[in-house]
Amino acid sequence: MAVDSALSSPLGPPACEKDAKALQLIEEMTKNADFVQEKVLAEILTRNAHTEYLRRYELNGATDRATFKSKLPIITYEDLQPEIQRIANGDRSAILSAHPISEFLTSSGTSAGERKLMPTIQEELDRRQLLYSLLMPVMNLYVPGLDKGKGLYFLFVKSETRTPGGLLARPVLTSYYKSDHFKTRPYDPYNVYTSPNEAILCADSFQSMYTQMLCGLLERDQVLRVGAVFASGLLRAIRFLQLNWKQLAQDIEMGCLNSKVTDPLVRECMGKILKSDPELAEFVRGECSKENWEGIITRIWPNTKYLDVIVTGAMAQYIPTLDYYSGGLPMACTMYASSECYFGLNLNPMCKPSEVSYTIMPNMAYFEFLPHEPNSAGFATLDSPPKLVDLVDVQVGKEYELVITTYAGLYRYRVGDILRVTGFHNSAPQFHFVRRKNVLLSIDSDKTDEAELQKAMENASQLLREYNTSVVEYTSYADTKTIPGHYVIYWELLVKDSANSPPSEVLNKCCLAMEESLNSVYRQGRVADNSIGPLEIRVVKNGTFEELMDYAISRGASINQYKVPRCVNFTPIMELLDSRVISTHFSPALPHWTPARRR
Repeated sequence: MAVDSALSSPLGPPACEKDAKALQLIEEMTKNADFVQEKVLAEILTRNAHTEYLRRYELNGATDRATFKSKLPIITYEDLQPEIQRIANGDRSAILSAHPISEFLTSSGTSAGERKLMPTIQEELDRRQLLYSLLMPVMNLYVPGLDKGKGLYFLFVKSETRTPGGLLARPVLTSYYKSDHFKTRPYDPYNVYTSPNEAILCADSFQSMYTQMLCGLLERDQVLRVGAVFASGLLRAIRFLQLNWKQLAQDIEMGCLNSKVTDPLVRECMGKILKSDPELAEFVRGECSKENWEGIITRIWPNTKYLDVIVTGAMAQYIPTLDYYSGGLPMACTMYASSECYFGLNLNPMCKPSEVSYTIMPNMAYFEFLPHEPNSAGFATLDSPPKLVDLVDVQVGKEYELVITTYAGLYRYRVGDILRVTGFHNSAPQFHFVRRKNVLLSIDSDKTDEAELQKAMENASQLLREYNTSVVEYTSYADTKTIPGHYVIYWELLVKDSANSPPSEVLNKCCLAMEESLNSVYRQGRVADNSIGPLEIRVVKNGTFEELMDYAISRGASINQYKVPRCVNFTPIMELLDSRVISTHFSPALPHWTPARRR
């Protein structure tokens, strides 16, 4: 029931008084974006004035933009690594932040093969919670009645470690789910989940997924929205149901939890929830035993109004598969966030995935934008800093790389996201996420760049030496038709002695050698999260890459400037490559991975 018109918002009629306040905050922040940004920067520089980092650049207490921009360099993670390492090793002095670093958030981006460590402070949880609190008031403008049911969300904690100095290091969502902000959140009829906290917080991914799926089935008629963080995670849940529906149905029929779920807190919690329901068990068997799984989400959860998943950037590759399993339900991308900072939200969450734009909330951090010229290096030096643009001064249609200054102590830090300006809400710009800079391959939260792929390729090709064989050319693509998705590498080989060509098991080992060379986020996806399948090498006929070049030139590429693309996703090129495959090989084992960071 919408509240009275006195509380109405330019965004639309709020569903309740609490929503009205949230929508009012969005309006205030976006109308005064430049003023808010100036205030945020002054707050950050004032509170951190005596930190070692700001003293180094002799700000001398200045908090104005001009001094800040003239004195502080634009930096990358590698520039900050010595300071981060000192904090990780136990140095508690005010290096980056006047507030104590409470933990490190491990980024899905990597440096030297390991997850990046992002310092954070306790109050950042409040800032993240604030952004979360704005999501449902916006969604309620578009989808009425979400207080009449529940959300089936597949949410998981990942492994965490401690740095040598004793600070926790874990992904941002693991930090949030384990915080009191999440665990003891007040009841909100618009935000009720089918998954109990005990299931979400269970560290074993099988037991967690099993319990969350079981609870989703038990409350199938109450489910109004189905979601996961990423599209890939929701597809993994569907695949899990395909593999485990018989056991799940048996649990529902008997009212007894699968003995493979051993977590005592989960078992105790499910003891209160799980009751025998032979009719529901029969329904699950009836739907899941059918060969055709098209529309399975709405067949099992018939009241689902939308999917809540990120399908922008690399996740867009999953849209056709999600359409198939959901019968074409709308897909809502609600917010834009990273380990470094939470940025903003989608004010039109029911738009098409290709039209998603995020409105940056100017109170989250201080934002600058580096004009993105794809062919320029764009690196900053103190002598010739590039001209960065302020939040309110970006231009519609242009692309920028995001640069942030945060309360937790990142100053003019290049996040690596490329954004295109699509418009403004009041004076705050709205951005379409274009891509992560330099990322070639991504299946889940993994990000593999060209240099890393090249190194993995070189390491694997060492195994071919004793067969007098070398890799002439290669390219790759992220195959998301399999669940989980996996990396496919196309190799064209030069076999100098056909009587001594490398046998199939050696090429299988090449797959594993490549995986061992990839970063820890990829290897964790393979080993712990089961979010990435075994790497595949497809050997193509000799001359295939010449044909690829001929095709590119026939479409207008310059013969002088042609370079073999290291990643392909254009259908005609894929079809050409696949029609030339002479053998396929898969990684025969899991690569090495442990939660501990390499020293």
